[in-house]
Amino acid sequence: MTPQYSFMVVAPILPGREQDLRELLLSMNRSGGDADPANGLFPFGSFPRIHFARFVILDDRTSTDLGAYGLPVPAYPAALAFLGDFDGPSPTIVPEFVREASDGLTRIFLHCDASLNKERLPTWMESHAVKPSATYINQLGRTVRSVREESTLYEALQKHVGGQHDLKHWTAQALFQDSKRVVTEKIRDGSLTLTSEETTPWGWRFENFIHLIGVPFVLLLLSPLLLLYAPFFLFQLWRRERSDPEIAPRIELDHADALARIEDHDVTNQFSAFGSIKPGLFRRWTLVFILWVIQYTARHLYHSGRLARVSTIHFARWAFLDDRKRLFFASNYDGSLEAYMDDFINKVAFGLNAVFSNGIGYPSTKWLISKGAKDEQKFKYYIRRHQVPTEVWYNAHAGLTAFAMQRNTRVRQGLEKESMTEVEAAAWLGLL
Repeated sequence: MTPQYSFMVVAPILPGREQDLRELLLSMNRSGGDADPANGLFPFGSFPRIHFARFVILDDRTSTDLGAYGLPVPAYPAALAFLGDFDGPSPTIVPEFVREASDGLTRIFLHCDASLNKERLPTWMESHAVKPSATYINQLGRTVRSVREESTLYEALQKHVGGQHDLKHWTAQALFQDSKRVVTEKIRDGSLTLTSEETTPWGWRFENFIHLIGVPFVLLLLSPLLLLYAPFFLFQLWRRERSDPEIAPRIELDHADALARIEDHDVTNQFSAFGSIKPGLFRRWTLVFILWVIQYTARHLYHSGRLARVSTIHFARWAFLDDRKRLFFASNYDGSLEAYMDDFINKVAFGLNAVFSNGIGYPSTKWLISKGAKDEQKFKYYIRRHQVPTEVWYNAHAGLTAFAMQRNTRVRQGLEKESMTEVEAAAWLGLL
């Protein structure tokens, strides 16, 4: 199995350079709005390990919300974030970026550091790297190559089976065996490739095992302290939930239009949002702990097609910025944003509340996990208000939903069997 990783580089934009940077990033897109894989600055298509990537300018429209707590509004500069998700084996892909696209990356990041050059670029990017606190991968081990090969396989089999005009004269078993014959011939003549899965790196397996047993062990060691602290935690939480202000006005029309222009160009969409965490160590460390738990569950429980009961997300991440004063969230999901939000509200509202109720202005919760997102309209206003337009977004799997990828994998797995019963073959054919 080939593990997946993420990268993220964030740097403040120099004063007076934001508009020039926006125009430069816009030149990387096709007329439809998504990234041109062959653009001259950063040709995403030249990096066959990238699933998704984006450039997004983080300009916080909600920083004034701190005023609701009687605190001065911080002068956060707009920042540029470059992030994405990719296949191993290496846990970092930055050296590959620098080797293949140093000119374009330097030109982009000169808007953040006027003295930057190609020689300094590798160390500069590493020094501005941001490690996420939690990540989600829809299907651990699913590579860009396997997605493309299995999609081609599905299309070839659909065409072959659909081209049979006398299906009533075939048994399901016979049609399955005939499909195996056709695929074997296509592999032999080179028109189809099905690459074998690579061996899981030993280092990754060891690290994953240590993480699997380490987190419960740490929780076990801390359990006496956690039990002692629980009443104080609940009291502090109760007091804050009674007094924290809600800030969820209707989204401004110009912001809504800017977001709408970059959505629904394909079956998959991007989402980028960030905002300030409620002041004080209580909320900050509550969120640190919750994301620590999310990272554990996403890594060891929810890595086979579902995040809890939500199956439409390909990749997601949560990352702290500005000394854990702000939180950035990014995801790649199928369907419309409205359906995406409804999916979460209906299926995992408690998870939304546990994380985002620690952000300033979130709809009031009860005991951290109740209410909150269940106030649907306020929640949607809150989320949309904290969303920021993604300037450049690359999707290596245009036209393919997470469901389609899972189906294609099942088609391949079925085809790799030597034989099937009539019932099994009929079920397999039903996938085509």
